[in-house]
Amino acid sequence: MKKYIKNIILSSLSIGLLVSVVSCSETLDVVPTDRVSDSSILSDSSLFESFVINRYIGARLTDKEAEGTPPGFGRGFEYAMWASLTDEAIYNNDDNTWLVQRGQLAPENTGIAGTIWGRSYRSIREINYALTNIANVKMSTGQKNRLTGELRFLRAFRYQDLIRNYGSIILLKDKVYNLGDDFTSEEVFKKSSIQECISYAVAELDEASKLLPADNSSSWLLGRATKGAALALKSRLLLYAASPLYNAGTWQVAATAAKDVMNSGKYSLFTNGYDKLFLTPENNPEIIFERLYTRGARHVCLEISNAPNGYDGWGGNLPLQNMVDAYETNKGKTITDPSSGYNPQAPYENRDPRFYMTILYNGASYRTNTIQSFLPGGKDSKDGPSNWNTSKTGYYLKKFMNDNLPINNPWDVSGTQPWIYFRYAEILLNYAEAQNEATGPDQTVYDAVNAIRSRKGVGMPALATGLSKEQMRDAIRRERQVELAFEEHRFYDVRRWKIANVTENIPAYGVDVAKNGNTFTYSRKEALSGRRFEDKHYFLPIPRAEIQAANGKLSQNAGY
Repeated sequence: MKKYIKNIILSSLSIGLLVSVVSCSETLDVVPTDRVSDSSILSDSSLFESFVINRYIGARLTDKEAEGTPPGFGRGFEYAMWASLTDEAIYNNDDNTWLVQRGQLAPENTGIAGTIWGRSYRSIREINYALTNIANVKMSTGQKNRLTGELRFLRAFRYQDLIRNYGSIILLKDKVYNLGDDFTSEEVFKKSSIQECISYAVAELDEASKLLPADNSSSWLLGRATKGAALALKSRLLLYAASPLYNAGTWQVAATAAKDVMNSGKYSLFTNGYDKLFLTPENNPEIIFERLYTRGARHVCLEISNAPNGYDGWGGNLPLQNMVDAYETNKGKTITDPSSGYNPQAPYENRDPRFYMTILYNGASYRTNTIQSFLPGGKDSKDGPSNWNTSKTGYYLKKFMNDNLPINNPWDVSGTQPWIYFRYAEILLNYAEAQNEATGPDQTVYDAVNAIRSRKGVGMPALATGLSKEQMRDAIRRERQVELAFEEHRFYDVRRWKIANVTENIPAYGVDVAKNGNTFTYSRKEALSGRRFEDKHYFLPIPRAEIQAANGKLSQNAGY
């Protein structure tokens, strides 16, 4: 009888943990070729390091999730982005997103949001296994320290995903659960407070930052955690902690955490074009932590997934008029300001330059042509080819797309873009928000926001002087919405600010464009009916299967 590792979901613990079980066949003793034994991993430092590296990704748990390559953190490089659960976008072909937009989330029907609980706890179990056994693996002290730092960073990242989606969750600490353990005690399923959970994750990041390198010194290390990544995640967690939804920290502590990243001197804003920022994975001073993809490695290709139907694209994540309206004019004023110069019948003229690098609209230059979402006859409207993929909003996504990559049959040349988890602009905005809430709009707050607005390739006017704390708060929130659009922030920002009951109850608007000769007329329309948000939606429901597997010992989130 030999022992082999087998990956299963431990339903009796109801938290999606990956476990090792013993194969006990006396009559058939065949060494599997699709898995590696515990003893092999723990006796070979290279195998152990590979095990650690694979913790940056997770198991594919549902359809339409991470085609080809396994999912990482968040929804990047999948069909429906997290933006399509917000007032940024809707997903053209639903793919289990519309029920979230319509407030139909239920423990029995979690849609696109159903895998976070299981994958996070499964990953935490794997990380705990590695941390428990790393002392027994023969390797240099330097290698052991780095891998320990990475594991603690990864564990904190998984807890961040649990906290920001579910609020109060179960802290496993260093425990590695196995099938033979006692799961009858309610202590196993006891949730810790949000404050306790954030404090634990922050402590993990403090320890990780001491062990991680300042830089990734070789191509083998690219895309792996550094000290800056740990500090950036700490900054985000503490910003969340101080926010109204969590009420588990102070703004001053959050400001200090962001300032620690700024004072490191390692990062600066990318100045070679806002659009190129998301296409430049190497030697990019703004990127703090990213996921890299290899050319030829199969995964969801952003270009074909999101390109207009007139180019035989699938028109996936469709920007809403709600998002378009958030962009100021190039005078630095909102479109509702009478002095902004905004013309509703020439709505795309003289807007924030980031608008043109984020959203495709009627008349926008694209590849060798222009976008034609008008009717009748527009090639990117329902009168064009592949009309089943026509945008429901009148807009298409441009951000992240590489126009030098093919739309048709892109599979063998895809994967040149990174997916950025943390970048320096977020840190500046974290600092500005926290410092403004802590002390008001001092000069350092202005400097942080204006650095983003004025950088080369954007060139927006500086914020007006003399703003009150409330006015600066609104300005910072709008800046986050525009600067970080489609980067998986908006969903969590409107919740932590406790304004989702407003923003997520506004209809999902799009635009109809009518052409008459050389004249275009723009009419607002509802692109997706029934958009709705209730207070219970500030956090996700725990999947019913997890509650049932725990025999009711795991408490459901309020309202579900």
